[in-house]
Amino acid sequence: MSRSGRHVHAVVSVLAAAALVLTGCSSGGSKGGGNDKEQQENAERQKALIKFGDAAASKGPAAEVPGAKSGGTISVPARDSYAHLDPAQIYVFNEMQVALLLHRGLTGYKATSNDGSKHEVVGDLATDAGTTTDGGRTWKYTLKDGIKFQDGSAITSADIRHSVERLFAPFINQGPPYLQQWLADTPGSDYRKLLPDGPFKGKHLPDSVLQTPDAKTVVFKFKEPHPDLPYALAMAGYAVVSQKGDTKEKYDKAPVVSGPYKIQSFKSGKSMVLVRNTNWDPATDPIRHQYVDRFNITFNQQYEDSTKALIADGGTDRTAVSWQNSVDAGNLSKVLNDPKMKSRTVIGYQPFVGQININLSHKPMQDKKVRQAIAYALPVSPFVRAYGGSAAMEVAGGIISPTVSGYDPSFDPWGKKKNPAGDPAKAKKLLQEAGKVGTKLTFGYSNSQEGQAYSTAMAAGLEKAGFDVQRQEIPAETYFDQVSKLNNNYDIFHTSWAADWPSASTVIPPLYDGRVIAEGAQNYSQVNDPKINSEIDRISRIADPAKAATEWEKLDKYIVKDVVNIVPTAYYKQVQVAGSKVGGVAYDDVIGGVDPRRLYVK
Repeated sequence: MSRSGRHVHAVVSVLAAAALVLTGCSSGGSKGGGNDKEQQENAERQKALIKFGDAAASKGPAAEVPGAKSGGTISVPARDSYAHLDPAQIYVFNEMQVALLLHRGLTGYKATSNDGSKHEVVGDLATDAGTTTDGGRTWKYTLKDGIKFQDGSAITSADIRHSVERLFAPFINQGPPYLQQWLADTPGSDYRKLLPDGPFKGKHLPDSVLQTPDAKTVVFKFKEPHPDLPYALAMAGYAVVSQKGDTKEKYDKAPVVSGPYKIQSFKSGKSMVLVRNTNWDPATDPIRHQYVDRFNITFNQQYEDSTKALIADGGTDRTAVSWQNSVDAGNLSKVLNDPKMKSRTVIGYQPFVGQININLSHKPMQDKKVRQAIAYALPVSPFVRAYGGSAAMEVAGGIISPTVSGYDPSFDPWGKKKNPAGDPAKAKKLLQEAGKVGTKLTFGYSNSQEGQAYSTAMAAGLEKAGFDVQRQEIPAETYFDQVSKLNNNYDIFHTSWAADWPSASTVIPPLYDGRVIAEGAQNYSQVNDPKINSEIDRISRIADPAKAATEWEKLDKYIVKDVVNIVPTAYYKQVQVAGSKVGGVAYDDVIGGVDPRRLYVK
């Protein structure tokens, strides 16, 4: 998943903080206050696969949060607005968080501990996490009684069929591709050929792949085993859409929701108000709560501003918490080292990995020596400092996170862990050998405080190597829409990605399979390497997760070291602060941040 601005796992969760100028500091920034051992244990814990729950585990209501009570309003400061609210278009961290309150799917992640460290996948709209009798080729789901949309209409298998079929429509181009590819039995974007217009011209998926024999039953049929289906269906991108309420493109701003909250108002770039959905029945929901009467979300709140307000803890800020904004770099040490802040602070290791994408659709970027020069010259220390230094992230060597099996802490092909300020001398030598000194680089960056800071410092490092860098600002709200356009103007730009479940199969295929190059897809560098493509197919057929992890690790190294379509920057952590009157605050491993479903006003 992408992390918004950070995509959070956008470009990742979760999101960024204030930054400084380029220096040669080998640590990448501040060392204040984090418990590194605890975070490493946190990362190791996240590698474990989460079990599938049975019918009993899938029954509502959700277990009560200790001390929780109903009522009140919580304020939510957020830097970035929501570009998408249609679940099928959601694949960015901040949108995935609000989707937890708005949308429901066949399955979902249920927290089984109050600290957000233990989970199981359970039936959400379905009575269980799914049943299969043939190793994952056929999956059957039965819908619960009493599940409804916000307008009071019952959710039936016809709505589930419609939700799946519309994923094939051309206007759905931002969400996850797994289910569509599995149904079409193709690894690339050719899945659309199975139902080119979605259900909107009267055609439907054949019974050989999707069956809805009655109002309560949904059956998925795949040619190859897909034992991970319950994980995939737990993603926001596969939540239910109302068949009768589907307004196609317009649904993206005014969806008909099924969760405990509905949208009272949404002013893009300004504010959103969520209020109770009276047609949500807690008896059907093992995952969510509806303690709060109202959430007031205010956009364009920079990390520094929201952090200072939450630290001060006055007025309405006492009942405020950000789902998206991290503690900013300038205040991170203060928060981590103040004992009085401990009870209001949550910290976690996120599954996001940051990377600078090199756009291979641009001819100058097709010269491997130019790409190698970018990789050597690029300083990552300003990026790490922008988010608060080592307490907020650590320098990355590869594209597999410490939270995912296959991570190799020793892999560092461009020397970033030893020298995060970059090696402009080595880079310049490569440019000279290629006769490419003065190569122009258009550097697309988010117009946030963090994006301004790290892009300025990174550009300075690249210029030392002999590049002519032109920075180009991109609005944070539509950042991913812009960089995922096939004909964008950017030679290099930053994104981050998190595994959708603890497997590199949810990292490498969506980002680097050349067959998924398409408008709005996540192959941001537009790499189309035959070896990557064939290895994706080979490794995806390996049934043993441990053996597959070893092979994904090898492919990670080939992509970063030999193809050089991206340069890893950092592995993310998250530090967030809540007002003193907000209860139920916990860092959730699966979410990669504060869990909004548990919150209440003390």
